[in-house]
Amino acid sequence: MPSQQKKVIFCMAGMLSFVCALGAVTALGTPLWIKATFLCKTGALLVNASGQELDKFMGEMQYGLFHGEGVRQCGLGARPFRFSFFPDLLKAIPVSIHVNVILFSTILIVLTLVGTAFFMYNAFGKPFETLHGPLGLYLLSFISGNICPNMLFVLSLAGSCGCLVMILFASEVKIHHLSEKIANYKEGTYAYKTQSEKYTTSFWVVFICFFVHFLNGLLIRFAGFQFPFAKSKDTETTNVAADLMY
Repeated sequence: MPSQQKKVIFCMAGMLSFVCALGAVTALGTPLWIKATFLCKTGALLVNASGQELDKFMGEMQYGLFHGEGVRQCGLGARPFRFSFFPDLLKAIPVSIHVNVILFSTILIVLTLVGTAFFMYNAFGKPFETLHGPLGLYLLSFISGNICPNMLFVLSLAGSCGCLVMILFASEVKIHHLSEKIANYKEGTYAYKTQSEKYTTSFWVVFICFFVHFLNGLLIRFAGFQFPFAKSKDTETTNVAADLMY
Protein backbone atom coordinates (compact mmCIF):
# COMPACT_ATOMS: atom_id res chain seq x y z
CA MET A 1 0.00 0.00 0.00
CA PRO A 2 1.35 3.49 -0.85
CA SER A 3 2.71 5.46 2.06
CA GLN A 4 0.19 8.26 1.52
CA GLN A 5 -2.72 5.86 1.98
CA LYS A 6 -1.07 4.45 5.11
CA LYS A 7 -0.82 7.96 6.55
CA VAL A 8 -4.52 8.51 5.86
CA ILE A 9 -5.43 5.22 7.58
CA PHE A 10 -3.25 5.96 10.61
CA CYS A 11 -4.69 9.47 10.83
CA MET A 12 -8.24 8.08 10.76
CA ALA A 13 -7.37 5.55 13.46
CA GLY A 14 -5.75 8.27 15.57
CA MET A 15 -8.80 10.50 15.31
CA LEU A 16 -11.08 7.62 16.29
CA SER A 17 -8.89 6.84 19.30
CA PHE A 18 -8.82 10.49 20.38
CA VAL A 19 -12.62 10.76 20.16
CA CYS A 20 -12.87 7.55 22.21
CA ALA A 21 -10.53 8.98 24.84
CA LEU A 22 -12.66 12.12 25.16
CA GLY A 23 -15.83 10.00 25.33
CA ALA A 24 -14.33 7.74 28.01
CA VAL A 25 -13.29 10.74 30.12
CA THR A 26 -16.80 12.17 29.85
CA ALA A 27 -18.39 8.81 30.63
CA LEU A 28 -16.22 8.36 33.72
CA GLY A 29 -17.50 11.54 35.34
CA THR A 30 -21.17 11.62 34.33
CA PRO A 31 -24.05 9.85 36.16
CA LEU A 32 -25.42 8.31 32.97
CA TRP A 33 -24.47 4.64 33.33
CA ILE A 34 -27.73 3.17 34.65
CA LYS A 35 -31.34 4.30 34.75
CA ALA A 36 -33.51 2.21 37.07
CA THR A 37 -37.05 2.14 38.41
CA PHE A 38 -37.98 0.63 41.77
CA LEU A 39 -41.16 -0.14 43.68
CA CYS A 40 -41.88 0.73 47.29
CA LYS A 41 -43.04 -2.72 48.41
CA THR A 42 -43.94 -1.65 51.93
CA GLY A 43 -46.31 1.11 50.84
CA ALA A 44 -47.88 -0.96 48.07
CA LEU A 45 -48.59 -3.86 50.45
CA LEU A 46 -50.08 -1.57 53.11
CA VAL A 47 -52.77 -0.25 50.76
CA ASN A 48 -52.91 -3.40 48.59
CA ALA A 49 -52.16 -1.32 45.49
CA SER A 50 -52.51 -2.77 42.02
CA GLY A 51 -52.72 -1.62 38.42
CA GLN A 52 -52.36 2.10 37.92
CA GLU A 53 -52.23 2.65 41.69
CA LEU A 54 -48.69 1.22 41.66
CA ASP A 55 -47.51 4.34 39.81
CA LYS A 56 -47.78 6.23 43.10
CA PHE A 57 -45.22 3.84 44.59
CA MET A 58 -42.76 3.76 41.69
CA GLY A 59 -39.49 5.65 42.01
CA GLU A 60 -36.58 6.08 39.63
CA MET A 61 -32.89 6.90 39.71
CA GLN A 62 -29.90 7.31 37.47
CA TYR A 63 -26.27 7.06 38.50
CA GLY A 64 -22.71 6.65 37.34
CA LEU A 65 -19.46 5.62 38.96
CA PHE A 66 -19.24 8.49 41.45
CA HIS A 67 -22.68 9.96 42.07
CA GLY A 68 -26.33 9.89 41.09
CA GLU A 69 -29.81 11.12 41.85
CA GLY A 70 -33.36 9.85 41.98
CA VAL A 71 -36.90 10.14 43.30
CA ARG A 72 -38.54 7.92 45.93
CA GLN A 73 -42.33 7.53 46.05
CA CYS A 74 -44.34 5.70 48.70
CA GLY A 75 -47.81 7.10 48.07
CA LEU A 76 -47.09 10.32 49.95
CA GLY A 77 -45.54 12.29 47.11
CA ALA A 78 -42.13 12.38 45.49
CA ARG A 79 -38.99 12.56 47.63
CA PRO A 80 -35.94 13.57 45.57
CA PHE A 81 -32.55 12.37 46.79
CA ARG A 82 -28.94 12.62 45.76
CA PHE A 83 -26.05 10.35 46.65
CA SER A 84 -22.36 9.81 46.07
CA PHE A 85 -20.54 6.49 46.20
CA PHE A 86 -17.56 7.97 48.07
CA PRO A 87 -17.95 8.12 51.02
CA ASP A 88 -21.75 7.71 51.40
CA LEU A 89 -22.29 4.21 50.00
CA LEU A 90 -19.03 2.50 50.94
CA LYS A 91 -20.81 0.16 53.38
CA ALA A 92 -23.63 -0.72 50.98
CA ILE A 93 -21.86 -1.50 47.69
CA PRO A 94 -19.22 -4.08 46.66
CA VAL A 95 -16.32 -1.66 46.99
CA SER A 96 -13.65 -3.86 45.40
CA ILE A 97 -15.65 -4.34 42.19
CA HIS A 98 -16.61 -0.67 42.02
CA VAL A 99 -13.03 0.50 42.50
CA ASN A 100 -11.86 -1.94 39.81
CA VAL A 101 -14.42 -0.51 37.39
CA ILE A 102 -13.01 2.98 37.99
CA LEU A 103 -9.43 1.71 37.77
CA PHE A 104 -9.91 -0.09 34.46
CA SER A 105 -11.82 2.90 33.10
CA THR A 106 -8.81 5.09 33.90
CA ILE A 107 -6.42 2.58 32.29
CA LEU A 108 -8.68 2.50 29.24
CA ILE A 109 -8.38 6.28 28.90
CA VAL A 110 -4.59 6.22 29.28
CA LEU A 111 -4.10 3.40 26.77
CA THR A 112 -6.45 5.06 24.31
CA LEU A 113 -4.37 8.23 24.48
CA VAL A 114 -1.19 6.17 24.01
CA GLY A 115 -2.77 4.54 20.97
CA THR A 116 -3.70 7.97 19.63
CA ALA A 117 -0.08 9.12 19.99
CA PHE A 118 1.19 6.01 18.18
CA PHE A 119 -1.21 6.48 15.28
CA MET A 120 -0.50 10.20 14.89
CA TYR A 121 3.24 9.62 15.10
CA ASN A 122 3.02 7.02 12.35
CA ALA A 123 0.85 9.33 10.26
CA PHE A 124 2.99 12.46 10.51
CA GLY A 125 6.36 11.39 11.97
CA LYS A 126 9.31 9.45 10.59
CA PRO A 127 9.58 6.34 12.74
CA PHE A 128 12.01 4.64 10.34
CA GLU A 129 14.53 7.40 10.82
CA THR A 130 13.91 7.86 14.52
CA LEU A 131 14.04 4.18 15.49
CA HIS A 132 16.88 2.98 13.29
CA GLY A 133 19.46 0.39 14.26
CA PRO A 134 19.67 -1.96 17.29
CA LEU A 135 18.89 0.78 19.82
CA GLY A 136 15.74 1.67 17.94
CA LEU A 137 14.77 -1.98 17.77
CA TYR A 138 15.12 -2.41 21.54
CA LEU A 139 13.18 0.80 22.17
CA LEU A 140 10.53 -0.31 19.69
CA SER A 141 10.02 -3.59 21.51
CA PHE A 142 10.03 -1.90 24.94
CA ILE A 143 7.20 0.54 24.14
CA SER A 144 5.12 -2.14 22.43
CA GLY A 145 6.05 -1.09 18.94
CA ASN A 146 5.41 1.84 16.68
CA ILE A 147 4.94 0.82 13.07
CA CYS A 148 5.25 -2.93 13.58
CA PRO A 149 2.30 -5.19 14.47
CA ASN A 150 3.22 -4.95 18.16
CA MET A 151 1.12 -1.78 18.17
CA LEU A 152 -1.72 -4.25 18.48
CA PHE A 153 -0.53 -4.91 22.02
CA VAL A 154 -1.69 -1.44 23.11
CA LEU A 155 -4.99 -1.85 21.26
CA SER A 156 -5.61 -5.28 22.76
CA LEU A 157 -4.88 -3.99 26.27
CA ALA A 158 -7.23 -1.05 25.79
CA GLY A 159 -9.93 -3.30 24.35
CA SER A 160 -9.48 -5.76 27.23
CA CYS A 161 -9.86 -2.93 29.76
CA GLY A 162 -13.05 -1.76 28.05
CA CYS A 163 -14.41 -5.31 28.12
CA LEU A 164 -13.52 -5.69 31.81
CA VAL A 165 -15.24 -2.39 32.64
CA MET A 166 -18.47 -3.57 31.03
CA ILE A 167 -18.32 -7.05 32.61
CA LEU A 168 -17.49 -5.81 36.11
CA PHE A 169 -20.07 -3.04 36.05
CA ALA A 170 -22.76 -5.39 34.70
CA SER A 171 -21.97 -7.93 37.43
CA GLU A 172 -22.10 -5.20 40.07
CA VAL A 173 -25.51 -4.07 38.84
CA LYS A 174 -27.12 -7.44 38.09
CA ILE A 175 -25.47 -9.94 40.46
CA HIS A 176 -24.92 -7.64 43.45
CA HIS A 177 -28.20 -5.71 42.93
CA LEU A 178 -26.54 -2.31 43.07
CA SER A 179 -29.67 -0.28 42.27
CA GLU A 180 -31.65 -1.99 45.00
CA LYS A 181 -28.93 -1.38 47.56
CA ILE A 182 -28.82 2.30 46.64
CA ALA A 183 -32.61 2.63 46.86
CA ASN A 184 -32.70 0.96 50.29
CA TYR A 185 -29.72 2.84 51.71
CA LYS A 186 -30.66 4.42 55.08
CA GLU A 187 -34.35 3.49 54.57
CA GLY A 188 -35.35 1.70 57.75
CA THR A 189 -39.14 2.02 57.33
CA TYR A 190 -39.68 1.27 53.65
CA ALA A 191 -38.32 -1.54 51.48
CA TYR A 192 -37.73 -1.05 47.76
CA LYS A 193 -37.44 -3.60 44.98
CA THR A 194 -35.89 -2.91 41.57
CA GLN A 195 -38.38 -3.21 38.70
CA SER A 196 -36.26 -2.33 35.65
CA GLU A 197 -32.72 -1.35 34.80
CA LYS A 198 -31.22 -0.20 31.53
CA TYR A 199 -27.75 0.89 30.55
CA THR A 200 -27.56 4.45 29.30
CA THR A 201 -25.16 6.73 27.45
CA SER A 202 -21.91 6.34 29.39
CA PHE A 203 -22.02 2.54 29.38
CA TRP A 204 -22.53 2.46 25.63
CA VAL A 205 -19.68 4.93 25.15
CA VAL A 206 -17.36 2.34 26.75
CA PHE A 207 -18.80 -0.30 24.42
CA ILE A 208 -18.11 1.94 21.42
CA CYS A 209 -14.53 2.43 22.64
CA PHE A 210 -14.12 -1.35 22.81
CA PHE A 211 -15.47 -1.68 19.26
CA VAL A 212 -13.26 1.15 17.94
CA HIS A 213 -10.11 -0.53 19.27
CA PHE A 214 -11.11 -3.68 17.42
CA LEU A 215 -11.73 -1.59 14.28
CA ASN A 216 -8.34 0.10 14.61
CA GLY A 217 -6.71 -3.32 14.71
CA LEU A 218 -8.37 -4.09 11.38
CA LEU A 219 -7.16 -0.75 9.99
CA ILE A 220 -3.59 -1.68 10.92
CA ARG A 221 -4.01 -4.97 9.06
CA PHE A 222 -5.54 -3.12 6.11
CA ALA A 223 -2.51 -0.83 6.03
CA GLY A 224 -0.37 -3.84 5.17
CA PHE A 225 1.08 -4.93 8.53
CA GLN A 226 0.91 -8.61 9.41
CA PHE A 227 -0.46 -9.82 12.72
CA PRO A 228 2.20 -11.41 14.96
CA PHE A 229 0.54 -14.84 14.82
CA ALA A 230 0.44 -14.71 11.00
CA LYS A 231 4.18 -15.42 10.72
CA SER A 232 5.09 -18.96 9.83
CA LYS A 233 7.33 -21.10 12.00
CA ASP A 234 9.73 -21.62 9.09
CA THR A 235 10.29 -17.88 8.82
CA GLU A 236 10.90 -17.61 12.55
CA THR A 237 13.39 -20.50 12.46
CA THR A 238 15.26 -18.90 9.55
CA ASN A 239 15.44 -15.57 11.33
CA VAL A 240 16.78 -17.19 14.52
CA ALA A 241 19.45 -19.03 12.55
CA ALA A 242 20.46 -15.83 10.79
CA ASP A 243 20.72 -14.00 14.12
CA LEU A 244 22.93 -16.73 15.51
CA MET A 245 25.26 -16.54 12.48
CA TYR A 246 25.74 -12.83 12.83
